Amino acid sequence: MTAARSGLRAAGPRIARATLAAALLVLLAGPLHNFGVLTWQLALGLFGGAAVLAGVGALLCLWRLLRRRGGVVTVIAAAAGIAAATIPIAVVVMAADKPAINDISTDTANPPEFVAIDAILRGPDANPPAYNPAFAPQQARAYPQIRPLDLPLPRDRAFKLALAACQDWEIIAADADAGRIEAVARVPWWGFRDDVVIRLTSVAGGTRVDIRSKSRVGEGDLGVNARRIGAWLDRLAASVRKAGT
Repeated sequence: MTAARSGLRAAGPRIARATLAAALLVLLAGPLHNFGVLTWQLALGLFGGAAVLAGVGALLCLWRLLRRRGGVVTVIAAAAGIAAATIPIAVVVMAADKPAINDISTDTANPPEFVAIDAILRGPDANPPAYNPAFAPQQARAYPQIRPLDLPLPRDRAFKLALAACQDWEIIAADADAGRIEAVARVPWWGFRDDVVIRLTSVAGGTRVDIRSKSRVGEGDLGVNARRIGAWLDRLAASVRKAGT
């Protein structure tokens, strides 16, 4: 019995250290993919697996603390484990009301097409660049605010403002004559690359702006593409107002 108790006491510090290590791996999963160390599949697997281990470790640390065992390291490990385990839970909650679609467009009937960003640039494991019409009704229900933006500007002026609004993205193509901009946007922390195409069309009274954002990997996007489109449209509208038009 004494030997067993001694073994349990000795296991306490190891559990705390393992919990801290698992919590650290949760935080490192994104950067490890971002810097090309892990594929996105391995990074997501590490993220989920480490979060589970951190959560279990946190419970064991709490159990020890309730029995008045363990010290400062155990307290820190319990807190870190709980924090690490709640990250994927928050992701699941955030995604609960989001459809499993990865391609958002202001025009789902005739979405802007990728030209410069082709299958070769996207890579062999990327989602195909073609638009899936089955996404349209799901997008309409989830993101009814995603609509084209009509500007009271000629297309050449609208194009310059639209290009300037892409300030945070890597521009792949900017064809003023065709009224098309293609760019790559990166998801913070994880570094996932999403592709964006913008189409400007001359209409009566000005220019209609359409934008499409598509994830390269994954079946769903947790609402990332819709938020990106909304933020970009807001920047463009603000720049038009600032220009005094």
